[in-house]
Amino acid sequence: MKTLEMTKATAPLAQYARNAAKEPLVLTEDGKPIAALVSVEDADWESISLSTNPKFIALIERSRARQKAEGGISPAEMRRRLSRPAR
Repeated sequence: MKTLEMTKATAPLAQYARNAAKEPLVLTEDGKPIAALVSVEDADWESISLSTNPKFIALIERSRARQKAEGGISPAEMRRRLSRPAR
């Protein structure tokens, strides 16, 4: 992963984007990361959108915490609840 101070980022964005296909680029300001340019090859629009949506991320985190605290249900129980026959 490369890092680049914002004040030194003088090339066209297209050049940085082409290079991001090889390795991510983290832009910094005063040495602190402020943005990242990463390849999204093989990703669809929905995945990209959801992975950066704070509400969706919070929902996933709540679900993970609940599953950890309370446990989950078996595939058989899920099929029963959805009235689906077992495979």
